[in-house]
Amino acid sequence: MHIEQIYTNCLAQGAYFIESNGEAAVIDPLRETEPYIKRAEAKGVKIKYIFETHFHADFVSGHLDLAKKTGAQIIYGPEAKTDFEKYDAKDGEEFKIGDLTLRVLHTPGHTIECSTFLLFDENGKEHALFTGDTLFIGDVGRPDLSQKGSDLTQEVLAGWLFDSLRNKIMPLPDDIIVYPAHGAGSACGKNMSSETWSTLGHQKKTNYALRADMTKDEFIKEVTDGLLPPPQYFSKNAKMNKAGYKSIDKVMNAGNKALSIEEFLSVIEQEDVLLLDVRSREDFVKAYIPGSIFIGLDGSFAPWVGALVEDLNQKIVFVAPEGREEETVRRLARVGYDNTIGFLGGGFNTWRESDHDIDMIPTIKTKEFEEKYKAQGGLPVIDVRKPSEHETKHVQEAILYPLDYINMATNVFLDPAVPYHVHCRSGYRSTVAISILKQRGYGNLVNVQDTFDSIADSTLPIEGSCPSLIS
Repeated sequence: MHIEQIYTNCLAQGAYFIESNGEAAVIDPLRETEPYIKRAEAKGVKIKYIFETHFHADFVSGHLDLAKKTGAQIIYGPEAKTDFEKYDAKDGEEFKIGDLTLRVLHTPGHTIECSTFLLFDENGKEHALFTGDTLFIGDVGRPDLSQKGSDLTQEVLAGWLFDSLRNKIMPLPDDIIVYPAHGAGSACGKNMSSETWSTLGHQKKTNYALRADMTKDEFIKEVTDGLLPPPQYFSKNAKMNKAGYKSIDKVMNAGNKALSIEEFLSVIEQEDVLLLDVRSREDFVKAYIPGSIFIGLDGSFAPWVGALVEDLNQKIVFVAPEGREEETVRRLARVGYDNTIGFLGGGFNTWRESDHDIDMIPTIKTKEFEEKYKAQGGLPVIDVRKPSEHETKHVQEAILYPLDYINMATNVFLDPAVPYHVHCRSGYRSTVAISILKQRGYGNLVNVQDTFDSIADSTLPIEGSCPSLIS
């Protein structure tokens, strides 16, 4: 028996490769197929099944392409309605993978069709539980992503989740290994651990949602309390996973194309094209092509693209560090952005050498920020962190403008003439936010490119709650 967790940090996502006696199964694959096919070839095994725990909302799964390339059968649990051919497993149905057995447990709550998969070893002993988004390490899946009519509220789904956990999962042996679909950093839950696996017994002791003395009403309240709106791309990715999508090979071939400076100039002059700069924030703030949006590859790139670029069909052309162009196209495709049309060949150096205009973002560290604040008796400050972050500590009278919801703000009163100082926790989100605001006409912005810890430890006035620009 061989079980491998294939973890992708950018999406905080775990896919699984299970192999036994010449056969293999893949659970919740990412869109690119190579990682799974190469593993099967290296071990000399055939991928027999592709199991999906549910319709993923935070990424486009690779089930269709992987099935076409390997002949594997796609398996969903009950209540999974799709536009493509698959096998609809019944609750409790079992599948053989070599000498192993995988049993389907229908566990609705996160979504209607959610299922978990219980793996039995060669001796018939319960060994592992692949929980998808039903049970995370330290948390459970959010119950507000599935709607099947006006009566199916998040409270109803949370009640189903309570029953699924108590009736299907908690009665299992404590030594079972729990393998979830996500870890810390995913928006599919509220309080996930950075650990990517655990035992069921440990989760019963430490996971708030598995408390033995918790009533259903208490569970519903705790699971739904404080839920922020899901990223806008979630429903769109879920729809793609139900209906189907372009072949990843076609997407890669179309997007991984170097453009000459003349071709690039012709493309970015079109109104319906988004110019994306994915270099490091340190490089971007020093020099970038006017009109670019910054979302750096070295951050949570794909989730930020999904949160901020509202149209999955958006035409995208990009500037990347040399050698990371293919990676950029692949990571865009992971969250459904299939309309990448190329990149500037030679990267930003090509633009610099072409003698076209270059923009930059004024950037200061905490010390200079502190000195300016004192000298002027205060500064207009924009905090682009999450509401939960600013509630703990923030600069006095700072305006809350969370990057996550920058496109949802309906009462923005920024004065283009005012030199706002923008900060986040590390400098990444503030750089993204300033690039977006500058594209929208707010050019008088200064980036505090330092950690918030350094701001909090300075002599700047720090307080509790602050006014918000999000209504």
